[in-house]
Amino acid sequence: MAVTNTVTMNDFKGEPEALIAAQVAACERVLRSGWWILGQEVAQFESEWQKWLGTDHAVGCANGLDAIEIGLRALAIGPGDEVITTPMTAFATVLAILRAGATAVLADVSPSDAMLDPASVKRCLSPRTKAILLVHLYGQIGPVEELGALAKQQGVWLLEDCAQAHGARWQGASAGSFGSFAAWSFYPTKNLGAVGDGGALTTCDATLAQTARSLRNYGQSVRYHHPLVGMNSRLDELQAAILRERLRYLQQWITRRRQVADTYSAGIRNPLVTLMPVPSTDRERHANHLFVVTTQHRERLQAHLKGNGVESLIHYPIPVHAQEPCRELRRDPQGLGQAEKHAATCLSLPCHPGLADEQVRHVIEMVNQFKI
Repeated sequence: MAVTNTVTMNDFKGEPEALIAAQVAACERVLRSGWWILGQEVAQFESEWQKWLGTDHAVGCANGLDAIEIGLRALAIGPGDEVITTPMTAFATVLAILRAGATAVLADVSPSDAMLDPASVKRCLSPRTKAILLVHLYGQIGPVEELGALAKQQGVWLLEDCAQAHGARWQGASAGSFGSFAAWSFYPTKNLGAVGDGGALTTCDATLAQTARSLRNYGQSVRYHHPLVGMNSRLDELQAAILRERLRYLQQWITRRRQVADTYSAGIRNPLVTLMPVPSTDRERHANHLFVVTTQHRERLQAHLKGNGVESLIHYPIPVHAQEPCRELRRDPQGLGQAEKHAATCLSLPCHPGLADEQVRHVIEMVNQFKI
């Protein structure tokens, strides 16, 4: 029997009416203010976001990619410098390094969680290494203990790509508070998403924050004075106003994401499908931006789910080193086999706060019914 009600990866139309009304009012507030660029809404959101995270500074940017580039440039990382990162990420992570003029070096990932493997990072170190850029993939805080110690030992920066990690915490500290700076994306599908593009850089370094504010706005110190070669990467007032309203819901959204993920973890019992691990202790370490499984039969599983009303996506089917501009990038001398294996087998199931309990049960049932 055909399924008419698809369980989708996201459901923006199903968001609370109270939130929709608040966002409409926020937009009207901005339109009536007569100030549409770098005004009070951006300043207030930056203050609220840094307070929510527990960092000292937040700098609103046009998107998460720009936030990484701005942070690298604020640290004077550029031509001749190397930044070690993962091939298992959105292309924007590496693109930001390339746009800053630095060289991306790719380390392999751990087979259990698909995040940077500290042993592989060690093999990628060179005299030109200036930073390690850790991606908190799928919403789980990566190996900050090991990589933080390694970065300190080597005298390099530890940086964080938190595009998927809004709300993840470890030992009382938020994702984004372990490195010299963190980059955030507010793309609509993120745990905290705008209704368009948006991003931010957060840091506890006042000098870095001041430089980042200049770089995002043409490199200005004061108006018409440009001591730096900057860029145009400002968070819009409208998006900031909307993000302020959405931030009020973030914690309950993350709680629901964790409930969905925990229900999947307890209910999916198919030997053809392997679950990515959820922390058994310190549950807050994972904010469950995505719920990812792996299988040797991905195309067939995806077709089975689609035929039974369950949407799924692949994050990410092509590792960075297989992308045309990155084929010659330096990488772990032992190869990137774990990243390639994960990219060939990973599949994301619906995991968003709008899912109803019956939808979650339906996803579990359909995964468990899959056969070859």
